Amino acid sequence: MLSARRVVLAGLARAGEGAPGPAPGLGLGRARLLLPPGGAAQPDPKGWREAVAAAVGALQAGGLVAVPTDTVYGVACLAQDSGAVRSIYSLKGRNGRKPLAICLGDVDRLYRYCQVNVPDELLRDLLPGPVTLVLKRSEELNKDLNPFTSLVGVRIPNHPFIRELARACSGPLALTSANISCQASTLTVSEFQDLWPQLSLIIDGGPIGDVQSPECRLGSTVVDLSVSGKFTIIRPGCALTPTVEILRQKYGLIPESS
Repeated sequence: MLSARRVVLAGLARAGEGAPGPAPGLGLGRARLLLPPGGAAQPDPKGWREAVAAAVGALQAGGLVAVPTDTVYGVACLAQDSGAVRSIYSLKGRNGRKPLAICLGDVDRLYRYCQVNVPDELLRDLLPGPVTLVLKRSEELNKDLNPFTSLVGVRIPNHPFIRELARACSGPLALTSANISCQASTLTVSEFQDLWPQLSLIIDGGPIGDVQSPECRLGSTVVDLSVSGKFTIIRPGCALTPTVEILRQKYGLIPESS
């Protein structure tokens, strides 16, 4: 793990609020990078590059980085770094046989790490978006990542920062929600304060969705597409209805019970 240096990027999902300074609730001495007005839709190129570069540096050093996604806050590390993968399990108090998803920036990169048996158009209908697709893994993926299964879940969140971060990394990210296992998912960085001491970097994109709404904490819809012509819903998540409609009505896949 890296030392206690924290870099907080506030304003990815909202307009800038003023000059950079210590972020509220994070304590003096911890740097804050604040994007100017424009937020995630029209990021400042320089500020955006600095944030991505800081995150890439932390990941390459074996660190864990908290990031906003299109569903809830997540924690990412380099999937090909076995030590960092072990650190994520330790951070969350996670069952060692509960798999981690990988995160990519674009659908094209998915083919390197997965064996795909569905049309490319289907992948692009669902990704990027709040869906995790479970596919057969390829030999390119770190064998220490989920060694107990031949499958892997793939996320391409519809959030510009994490997609840019994933594109900037040479391999996939391992991604999980920023919370202790069995606790509620988080929609602001303050909600996972207990994890801060073990994180190398915190990217603060502001609140994700309505913090008062339980539906906003459901996480991605997880669907197994590893069997040709069929699909299995592993977790309903936040996008169940549109996902099932696409799979059944447009592509004629048959549902199976999990």
